[in-house]
This record gives sequence, structure tokens and C-alpha cells, in this order.
Amino acid sequence: MADVTFRDVGEAEIGACYELMRQLRPHLKSQEEFIARWRRQAADGYRIVALWGEGKPVALAGYRVTENLVHGKFLYVDDLISDQTARGRGYGAQLLDRLKEDGRALGCNKLVLDTGLDNFLAHRFYFRQGLLAQALRFNIPL
Repeated sequence: MADVTFRDVGEAEIGACYELMRQLRPHLKSQEEFIARWRRQAADGYRIVALWGEGKPVALAGYRVTENLVHGKFLYVDDLISDQTARGRGYGAQLLDRLKEDGRALGCNKLVLDTGLDNFLAHRFYFRQGLLAQALRFNIPL
């Protein structure tokens, strides 16, 4: 496993995360759009933690702490991505472990994330990490 370090991403690092985030969110058309969205979401508690190696982010997770009647207080993972050239190195597992620790420290009851029904490789990964599928989410564009 390569030498990597965790960093909480702030204003100085966010631009460097764009290309990696775009692997997960290809609808993001520019670095400027990504940064603007990050700033708006950060104002509501969204955070990004990244694993850095060789001077760039090699994996990252975007998350927030929220509360609802279903889960109580929980850590919701919006985004979780390892660079496509660095998959299989354990970065995703390291990020999930870090998020679990952060969630516990923040008084959360659960870690929750959504993934696409057709994202079979992610499903296998999440099951291996001890996450269980407990819901099906429905939505409609407005």
C-alpha cells in the first residue's frame, strides 16, 4: 500500500479534488462549478476528507452529519471514490474506517450511504466492509 495521509479538505485543497470527484460525478462540467457547489454544501455542514499520495488526492469521501426520524443522528456519505488507477489498494476501506471513527466521535448512531442499483462493484465492496442494504430509495425529477 502506498504511503498516503488523510487531509480534511479546505479552500486551499478543494480545486485539486475536482478531477477525482469528476470520476464519480461526471455531470460536473468545470472546476468552478464543483467549487461553487462545495462551498454551498459546506455552509450546510458538508465536508470532504481525502487520502493524499504523491501530491494529489487518490481517494476522497464527501459527507455530512444529519438527523431524521428513521436513523436519529447519522453520518451520511454523499460521495466515496478511489482514483480509477488506484483501486484495489485499500483506500476505500481506509476512508470508511475514518468515517466510522468520525461518526462515533460526533455522536452518530449510523453511517448511511446510497449507491446506484447498477453499481455492482460498489455493492460488493460495501458488503465486504460490513454495510447492509436496508432500503430502496425512490425519486422523481422536479
